[in-house]
Amino acid sequence: MKQSNSNFRHESIQDPETIQALLKAVAKGIGKGKVKFSDERGEIVMHPEGLLNLKITGSRDDRRHRINIRITWQDDDESGLSENLSITSK
Repeated sequence: MKQSNSNFRHESIQDPETIQALLKAVAKGIGKGKVKFSDERGEIVMHPEGLLNLKITGSRDDRRHRINIRITWQDDDESGLSENLSITSK
């Protein structure tokens, strides 16, 4: 099943407890195989499954601190790999 491309972006100021709750919700959704992001401007539903790629980085520069968490995966039917291989020799 090919899905159309869609994006979701949200940026806001939150306290640490709210961010912790949001991260827990993402983790729970990953465990259940369905994560839904939504706000007043839109929504996206994602279905993580199989092996996921995780990248975590942290940096500190003067007064600015940053944590980046990136989780990516590919749908099986969009991997570009063919399941059927045939080799013949005559």
